[in-house]
Amino acid sequence: MIHSLPALGPALPEILLAVAAIGLLLYGALVGEKSVNTVNGLAIAALFAALVLVVLGPAGPVDTFNGSFRVDAFGRFLKVLALIGAGAALAMSVDWLKIEKQSRFEYAILVLLSTLGMMMMISAGDLIALYMGLELMSLALYVIAANNRDSVRSTEAGLKYFVLGALSSGMLLYGASLIYGFTGSVNFGRIAEAAQAPSLGLVFGIVFLFAGLCFKVSAVPFHMWTPDVYEGAPTPVTAFFASAPKVAAIAVFIRVAVEALPHVTPQWQQILVFVSIASMALGAFAAIGQRNLKRLMAYSSIGHMGYALVGLAAGSEEGVRGVLVYMTIYMAMTLGTFACLLSMRRKDGMVETIDDLSGLARTSPLMAFMLAALMFSLAGIPPLAGFLAKYYVFLAAIQAGLYTLAVIGVLASVVGAYYYLRIVKVMYFDEPAPRFEPMPTELRAILAISSLFIILFFVYPAPLLTAAGAAARALF
Repeated sequence: MIHSLPALGPALPEILLAVAAIGLLLYGALVGEKSVNTVNGLAIAALFAALVLVVLGPAGPVDTFNGSFRVDAFGRFLKVLALIGAGAALAMSVDWLKIEKQSRFEYAILVLLSTLGMMMMISAGDLIALYMGLELMSLALYVIAANNRDSVRSTEAGLKYFVLGALSSGMLLYGASLIYGFTGSVNFGRIAEAAQAPSLGLVFGIVFLFAGLCFKVSAVPFHMWTPDVYEGAPTPVTAFFASAPKVAAIAVFIRVAVEALPHVTPQWQQILVFVSIASMALGAFAAIGQRNLKRLMAYSSIGHMGYALVGLAAGSEEGVRGVLVYMTIYMAMTLGTFACLLSMRRKDGMVETIDDLSGLARTSPLMAFMLAALMFSLAGIPPLAGFLAKYYVFLAAIQAGLYTLAVIGVLASVVGAYYYLRIVKVMYFDEPAPRFEPMPTELRAILAISSLFIILFFVYPAPLLTAAGAAARALF
């Protein structure tokens, strides 16, 4: 036992989150609903403490638990991203849930458990650890999707997510069992050694495994749950869904493709090229007719996952670096946009349609300016961060010879720009709708930080590019 204690060192951030979640659950159960504020505050503190431990943790590649758990520069980069996303989403939800009378102490604990699952996924060194992390993340997400028990839409969102999630888990497990059967190992390194020459069974395993992962990043054709769950779930829950879990799922996608299957790149590249094109096209065209902002953000996220997968389809170090830069910028844009969505409140309650933003430039000019900057960035208009994010993934695709994929990506961006620019047009040129209630401080802070990051990123992109480059190099 004493000899095995040092092996726990690399997993300290995860252990901290697990202990915090269990401790807060016991505290909440003993004290009851009066514990909500304390639990929320301590949960945010636990996420921050885990972030500090990740940053201060071992830099080099460290394997522990017989290679099931891996700490490297790639994992650190994505854990920092996931923890920031989870912390920001939790901070944004505290005030909203209180006003909507949906505040429960379990909510923050479920966010902690979900984040623990994400960190397990990001550090997974074999298929069993990957599945454990994935299920821990997903089970917590199914419950918080149905957080508003009195709403039929929220309950329906949770049930749809659960049923389709169970189906995707089955597909992923079947794929993992085939890969194990045809390579004789669950460890990513040993799978890579055994899969020098791909067999038909292994290719089938890869197809099923990637299908399960596509569901988690809501890529076409496994996107069916996304619009309904985004619209039905409480808005702060949707903000959480759209940010941190996407980062973790993309991290697993990259790790499996690059670490476990480097010798079968042509086989999985075909899958990713198809999924990427389908996601970009659906994200661009399906969002055009949407009037509800949350449904629009759902289709937008499907499109953006398509763009991120362009970088992974390249199968190169530059491609992975592009994906990491893309996910960082995507998360900033998403959190900023949802900060605006969460502040769309009038005296008679929350609103969430595009028409409710009419004339926002006259009633709240600063919020309108920041939201317009985020929309321009999501559309990929230079010199904002969203343009540079797309530039890096398309550049990697061109370097890998995937010219058609890059051209389709650019065309999809042009189509997608329409619905983002329509929001800007509504805010600046339509007759003003009634004014919104004042924006809570935490939403104002998150909107300001994300908007400034998006607007000023082109001035000094070096720190993010260097960190993403170092993270990508750790895999190759």
